[in-house]
Formats: sequence, structure tokens, C-alpha cells
Amino acid sequence: MELDPFCAVILAGGTAARLDGVDKASVEVAGRTLLMHALDAVIDATEVVVVGEPVPTERPVTFTRENPRFGGPVAALLTGRDALLRETSSLAVLAVDMPRVTAYTFRRLQGACAGHDGAVLVDPDGRRQLALMLDVHRLDAVRPDHEGQHDHALHRLLAPLELAEVSAEGEEHRDIDTWSDLRDLA
Repeated sequence: MELDPFCAVILAGGTAARLDGVDKASVEVAGRTLLMHALDAVIDATEVVVVGEPVPTERPVTFTRENPRFGGPVAALLTGRDALLRETSSLAVLAVDMPRVTAYTFRRLQGACAGHDGAVLVDPDGRRQLALMLDVHRLDAVRPDHEGQHDHALHRLLAPLELAEVSAEGEEHRDIDTWSDLRDLA
């Protein structure tokens, strides 16, 4: 199936408090950094913005920092969206700490978007994960003003959008929030 072009935002700028404040993007799983895993997952994107600390990468990306700094996932998502140089109708969004998400995951998400405002990966318990494909025009229509971006809950931002839920396959829903998560995933 031929999919439409899309851009991507990787959320990599959090405080990682439960990981003693380390830069999550540089944490390694299976010999590769979490950022490298995330970039592989959005390999089909025509443009990638990473919201986090700039580091060398194997492919061209734009780095930016969320505004306000450490403002949470909504501030990061919207800052990343605003940093895109290309016009796009579809936006892939991925938290950097989900190393089992792949390009196949995003192809499934994009395929599920038809007739919806986007699609979201859900874990086996039905909880939504930070792996999404969004209609940019619908996202722009529900975004808060700049002051409302700080610590705004992502589920509240996305609540007006009709998102198709795509069940995770295997461990693609797993994220790394703690050292034990990292140990269990390795």
C-alpha cells in the first residue's frame, strides 16, 4: 500500500527524573542509542525534528528545544511541529524512549488514519502510548495558545481528535522510564 508523505517529531527533551536525569536519547539498547532507534522508526518521514539536546546523528534532522524548556510533551510536540520546514498534512510523533517501535509500526498507524484525525498505538491494556500519527490541520485547530502549552496534558490536547487505536504488536508499546524498564527490555 502506497502511503502519503509525512514528517516526524521525536520527543527527546524530558527530564528523565526516574532515570536520575540522564539524557534518555543517549541511553543504549542493543548497542544503539534510543535516538537511533527512534530515527529508524521514522525512516519513511520526509523531515524529522528532534525536540531535545543536539547530538550527532547518522541522518539529517533538525534539533530544537521545547518552549518552555521542560514544558512537557504538549510543549515539545507543538515546538517540534512549529520547527518543521516543510508543509505536511500528516505528522508522526514518537517518544524517544520506545525502542521497539519500528517503521512498520508507523505504516500501520498511517494506514489506520483513514476517516480519522489520526491514530495512536495502544498497549495490551488499552492505554495510549506516545507513538501517534496526526492530521496536522486538526492538531493545529485544537492547539492551545503559547501560555497553555506548559504542562498541558497530552490527553487533553488530543481529546477533541478522533484517533483510531492501533493495538501494539510484540513489545512495541514498551517504554523506558526507569532503570528496571531498561534492564527488562534488554
